[in-house]
Amino acid sequence: MHPSRRLTLAALTLVSSGMGIAPASAALNITVPTAKDLGSRQVGTGTLTAALGTVTVTSTNLVGTWTTSVSSTNCTTGAGGSQQTVLNSNLSYWSGPVTATTGLLSVTTPGQATAANAVTLSTTRTAFSAVTLNVLQSTVSWNPTLIVNVPSSVVAGMYTCTVTHSVA
Repeated sequence: MHPSRRLTLAALTLVSSGMGIAPASAALNITVPTAKDLGSRQVGTGTLTAALGTVTVTSTNLVGTWTTSVSSTNCTTGAGGSQQTVLNSNLSYWSGPVTATTGLLSVTTPGQATAANAVTLSTTRTAFSAVTLNVLQSTVSWNPTLIVNVPSSVVAGMYTCTVTHSVA
């Protein structure tokens, strides 16, 4: 191993998006931290693990169910060639338990309650879901964890990728 061969995920961008739902008067909003520095790791020597920060879904005028999904782009450096890419299949996510709620909720369900339930982000995954019981505002928050398996085949550099949470 060469001490200079370090992969740094210092520019992880976190994005949120809300999607339309019925009835038209219902509103769902999701907030996430805007960016996260995951630190650095020797290339090929294990994983980078970091909590992403609090994700909060707010529902108003909704009696029913909502689901939050999570996905990620590949992490790249330079031109993003094969040795400059950490595929999203090397990224694992677990939502963890609910950290806070407000309002009337009957059920809150984490997509991955523990680290043992972590799933790769090679495809879109369910992050969290809840059932609301009345039209008053309610919120659900959690603090997900991202695990990056650092492959030995990548070059050292600062890698960036985007993790997107959406709610519907």
